[in-house]
Parts: sequence; structure tokens; C-alpha cells
Amino acid sequence: MLRFFYVAVGGALGAMLRYIVSGWSHRIFPNILPWGTLIVNVSGSLIIGILWAVFEGTIVSQNTRLLLLVGVLGSYTTFSSFSLESLNLFRDSEYGFFFLNILSNLVLGLGCVFAGYVFTRYILNIIK
Repeated sequence: MLRFFYVAVGGALGAMLRYIVSGWSHRIFPNILPWGTLIVNVSGSLIIGILWAVFEGTIVSQNTRLLLLVGVLGSYTTFSSFSLESLNLFRDSEYGFFFLNILSNLVLGLGCVFAGYVFTRYILNIIK
């Protein structure tokens, strides 16, 4: 039962963080492309790559993994929002932005997971 607590607390933190980052991005960037979701998905991908590398080389409790990976990052990055916003662009005949949004999220997201992992493993090997 304690595991649900860690997921719930992490989820609340991730949701608040997502709200802050999305709000900030909407004030700074134009509204046509859903920049907030892109920034959240890319930064979340980078963070999960970093945590993957750190957790792989250390003993981290299951509760910590649940709190950070499932709770915080699970609610911070929202693929469902990405999907809905992409379909709205398609519905509004914004085909260029539709494809740009999909490619940007996928390529940058996957790239950041890989970059976060490789960079963190490199740094951890230097520290040893």
C-alpha cells in the first residue's frame, strides 16, 4: 500500500511541475505549435535518461523508482496531451505543424533519453 503513496505524491509533484512549465512556455512562445507539451516531453525524456543511467549503476529502492519514474515523470510527461494536440492540429488543417509536432516530440524525446543516459554514464565513469 505504501507504493501507491509514493506514486501519488510523485504524481502530484509531476503534475504541478508540468503546469508550471507549460504555463511558462505559453507565455513565451507562439500558440500555434504546442510548445509546452514539447518542452515537457523532451525535458522529461532527458531526465528519465539521466535517472536510468544513475539507477542502473546504483542501488535505488523500489519506492524511489516509483516516486520519480512512475509518479513524477509519469504525470510530468503526458503523451496523451501530445496526441490530442496533434490531432487538433490535423483537424484544423495545420498539416505542417501536425507533422512538425509529431517528429519533434519523437525525435527529440528519444534523442534526449539516449543523450541523458550516455552523458550521465560518462560523467559517472569520470567520477569513479
